Amino acid sequence: MQEVRQRPARRSRVWPVTGVALVVLALMLLLTGAEGVLAVVMPSLIAVGAIALAAWAIRRSHTDRVAYEARLTRWAAAEAVLAERLRLAGDLHDIVSHGLGLITVRAAAARLNGDPAEATAALADIEAAGRDATAELRRMLTVLRTAGDAGPRLPMEDLGGLPAIVSGARATGVRARLTLDPVGAVSQGVQVAVCRTVREALHNVARHVGPSDVRVHVYRDGDTVVTTVHDGGPDGPWPRTPGAGHGLDGLRERAAGLGGTLHAGPVENGFRVVARIPDRAGA
Repeated sequence: MQEVRQRPARRSRVWPVTGVALVVLALMLLLTGAEGVLAVVMPSLIAVGAIALAAWAIRRSHTDRVAYEARLTRWAAAEAVLAERLRLAGDLHDIVSHGLGLITVRAAAARLNGDPAEATAALADIEAAGRDATAELRRMLTVLRTAGDAGPRLPMEDLGGLPAIVSGARATGVRARLTLDPVGAVSQGVQVAVCRTVREALHNVARHVGPSDVRVHVYRDGDTVVTTVHDGGPDGPWPRTPGAGHGLDGLRERAAGLGGTLHAGPVENGFRVVARIPDRAGA
């Protein structure tokens, strides 16, 4: 409504200016004649036209720039939403697959063992894994329900959490051993990548290999933090659980996003995962 009221005011300012211009043109015509008027008016009209054209071009350029910046803002917002969805998808994969995988592997190990005491211990581990997975899912749902960036976030993992990750794998029957060399200061993103690599690799061992010896080694090679997870192969027959491969693909993408690499494949009698991620913070 305010814009509608302003338009008549702008028109009322145009008419006096137009009237003055007509009066001046009539006086010049009386004093100098038609030829004199043309000699004066034509250059003026050209100058006014040039000024008007320049003003229009500037306005058009500004309008185009504003429109471009608006499109850029929308694109950046869409990219941010996509990145957040991918992050949440990765977190959900880690939480659900790790918890359910631990439950499945622990149950299978107890069934193959056939020891009642082992079965009782396995049930306790399964209960604990179920409670942990439920708690993590509730925290994730809290994040999803919270609008904006002011909401709570899942805690960022760091190298200090590696012993707990390895200990959790041991609960499934995997005989994991951690060697964490002094690596100095490490950026938060690299620490998260290392923890996710160890967690996913141990989870894959538990699912596909079963109880076996696994060596986890984290060390620094110059300005690169290296993470290796090497299993010695299955101790005996073990029912393989098929997977979609999204876990390792996600680790490769995370490593590549940090300028690093991740290679995974069979070696000797087992399987090895090696992640090399540059980090100059403690080099």
